[in-house]
Amino acid sequence: MKRIGLYLFTQDCRVQDNDALYLLSASVDTLICLYCVPPQTRFDKHFSQTTSSQAQRGYLKSTLQGLQNALAQFGQTLNIEYGDPRVVVSDYIHRYEITHVGSSIPVAYNESRLWQWLKNTFSDVNFQTANNSQMYYRTQLPFDLTELPKSFSSFRKRIERDEQCDRALIASQQPCYHLPPPPHMMQFKLPQHLINSQNNGYYGGEDNAQKHLAAYFRSHAASHYKQTRNALHGSHFSTSFSPYLAHGALSPQQVLRALNEYESQYGSNESTYWIYFELLWREYFHWYSQLHQGALFKFTGITQTKPLTSFYAHLFSAWCNANTPEPLVNALMNELNETGWVSNRGRQIIASYLVNELKVDWRYGAAYFEQRLIDYDAPSNWGNWQYIAGVGADSRGGRHFNIQKQTQLYDPEGTYTQLWRPKNTASVPIDLVDHTDMTGWPNDQPGRLSNAK
Repeated sequence: MKRIGLYLFTQDCRVQDNDALYLLSASVDTLICLYCVPPQTRFDKHFSQTTSSQAQRGYLKSTLQGLQNALAQFGQTLNIEYGDPRVVVSDYIHRYEITHVGSSIPVAYNESRLWQWLKNTFSDVNFQTANNSQMYYRTQLPFDLTELPKSFSSFRKRIERDEQCDRALIASQQPCYHLPPPPHMMQFKLPQHLINSQNNGYYGGEDNAQKHLAAYFRSHAASHYKQTRNALHGSHFSTSFSPYLAHGALSPQQVLRALNEYESQYGSNESTYWIYFELLWREYFHWYSQLHQGALFKFTGITQTKPLTSFYAHLFSAWCNANTPEPLVNALMNELNETGWVSNRGRQIIASYLVNELKVDWRYGAAYFEQRLIDYDAPSNWGNWQYIAGVGADSRGGRHFNIQKQTQLYDPEGTYTQLWRPKNTASVPIDLVDHTDMTGWPNDQPGRLSNAK
């Protein structure tokens, strides 16, 4: 019997350093490569009040084109489908008589539910997974997942003192030499909604990811990263690895190997350590997502405390459209809307402003980011929003950033604010009191919204 494999790409859009792809390739005679673009869920529509941005679609387009280019070097083709992943994957299994299905170990809630549903539905199909998106395997963790530390600080300390998680033990990359051929000729074709999408200065894909990784460390910016990481803009102030990591064009192991090599050649310091620190921050929220699953999207998060927020349409709209009384907030939101990217410090500022000043339910902000960011990563995005809102992994009960102080610290001359000042809008006062608070807030509706996520 011929073994026909289906590899489902998710947040691992690369050929190199892709253990799940190699595992499946060694098990089958022919291989079909698939990427499914899911439609927006009811949950997303309800909370984001918008759809995927032009910048986000453009970046995904370049990521998938880059993946196709990488696959073509091994005689393979990427099939891209738009639709409900359950329907799409089921159709492929039936149509091509698939015997084996492979994918990265699911981390996000939707992917976990999809994978479990597929395994339950197609009991005669062989399902295979491997770790593609985290630095460490679950078996390497010095604790069971159910005992994941409740704070990042505790997690970091446990990881750093455990021998199994020694940075130097990260395995060397196994290059890809061969992929099984597709069962018949297939043609790469972008979905209609991606064809006309344009990039706004950011280009994805495996080749671009490797070039950027090399260029960043070649610039020696890593040696003073801690001094620049909180800046709002500038040259090499950020590593800018996050878009590549979010789509999996770059693996965290590849970043860590490059960092280790840089330190061995030029020496380590607090700045180079901080790059590893932020990889660990990402790592923590990936395990956090696997543990808490649907709680990542609940109003109360992983706590039993309801934030003192609600939903005010006019305030949320002002925030989304960069039309608040705060020039810095407007500039940050404008950059996000125009490019699909904004600095880490900027994200904290605008998230805190929505939650603490405008008193808007944090989930609206998280869902809006989901439809705008080119580096959207479900665990990191929703985990960080919970952190700001005080319903997540933060024993101090959230983060509240003073806008005036942040402006003085990070944009004292107004350079950034002037650069990204929204056109045709003015900072106007907004009424922070809504006399028609939504009755019965929050409206989780587990059967319709939370589970729809």
